[in-house]
Amino acid sequence: MYKFKSRAAGDLIMLEPNGRQILAILGRSDAASQAQGILLPEHMPEAIAKLEAAIKADEDHKAQVIKEAQDKGETPPRFEGISLRQRAVPFIEMIRRSLKDEKEIVWGV
Repeated sequence: MYKFKSRAAGDLIMLEPNGRQILAILGRSDAASQAQGILLPEHMPEAIAKLEAAIKADEDHKAQVIKEAQDKGETPPRFEGISLRQRAVPFIEMIRRSLKDEKEIVWGV
């Protein structure tokens, strides 16, 4: 489990695979930076941009897969589970609040 903490927002808890995915999008894919870290306010605009770009890429990919299936006359696939957007938006909101109040976000401490 990941517990992201900020003095500007309530704690955000994610299951381990989801937290790792979010951190990997932010460029923190090594074990040490996934286990423990800090997101400083000066890095938050870039973090928001990376998460929003990943959401768009995920949604564009799914739309393309559906279109290709429809073009072939096949039944489009159903994407089960929670989307990246649904997982990332609460974290993006935490980042925005933390940026506004100039407070860092930490995890694993």
